[in-house]
Amino acid sequence: MTTVSFASAADTRAQQAHLVELADRVYGFVSDFDPNCGFIVGDDGVLVIDTRATPTLARELRDAIASVTDKPVKYVFLTHYHAVRVLGASVFDGATVISSAGTLDWIRTRGDADFASEAGRFPRLFQGIEEIPGLTYPHMVFEDTLTLWFGGREIQLRHFGAGHSFGDSVCWLPAERVLFSGDLVENRCGVYAGDGYLRAWSKTLAKLRALDADVLLPGRGAALSGREQVEQAIDGTQRFVDTVLDCVGAAIARGASLKECYFQTLETMKPMFGDWPVFQHVLPFDVCRAFEELNGAEHPAIWTAGRDAELWKLLHE
Repeated sequence: MTTVSFASAADTRAQQAHLVELADRVYGFVSDFDPNCGFIVGDDGVLVIDTRATPTLARELRDAIASVTDKPVKYVFLTHYHAVRVLGASVFDGATVISSAGTLDWIRTRGDADFASEAGRFPRLFQGIEEIPGLTYPHMVFEDTLTLWFGGREIQLRHFGAGHSFGDSVCWLPAERVLFSGDLVENRCGVYAGDGYLRAWSKTLAKLRALDADVLLPGRGAALSGREQVEQAIDGTQRFVDTVLDCVGAAIARGASLKECYFQTLETMKPMFGDWPVFQHVLPFDVCRAFEELNGAEHPAIWTAGRDAELWKLLHE
């Protein structure tokens, strides 16, 4: 069998993030398919949405913010806990870090393991890893909804339910109808479900649909403008997750092993999604989680660097 490079370890192509204005004083910091961030400029400060993986990379975001405003960053909102999204937060010294209660729970229970796992899977995204001072913890948490007012602008931070992770939450601007979805929605990019709740995900996506967003910044991929584009991105994400579940469920019903489930799912999904970035990276972890969930595991097992390597060896050697 041909050896497949571990996760995204062989991905060394640098991506240059760029500013996209989503609405008045509302911005995305968008790459081709690296994790997206965003920020909102208020009357006396800025709210940042996710911070990238390291202080080195977060300084690029900080510089982008400084290119449009001299107001200080007052708040940092974490859409969920994955190291690649949150460990640059120390760059925004003095800011109040906010997350859902579920995100805090995951930081406490799997933060260090996830950090080591993700850095091994995608080393390019951890440029300057030696600068990370430790895990990012929120100063403030919420259960379902936290509303901030930036002058006359209402900003809702909302947890609609599990999906990509246990604590997924979004930033929603109801007047402007702009949604920052985190990794609950991707735009034509491989959907990572290795820490997911696959059967719950569609219910959470239904709640995002009900917002009727006009503009969406997905976790990865280009920003979407117009309800048709927004719907297409949500549909694509749901189709990816549902196909993983359907393929793995059918394989389990035939008595397939985890390895057999993976290759049967790969055969079905590659013609449909094989050209989506990071497809080959995410699928082994997605299939493993679906196999767990469909065999009765409510919560995903914690990924460690060792467990990552064992799975890759099982499937690819």
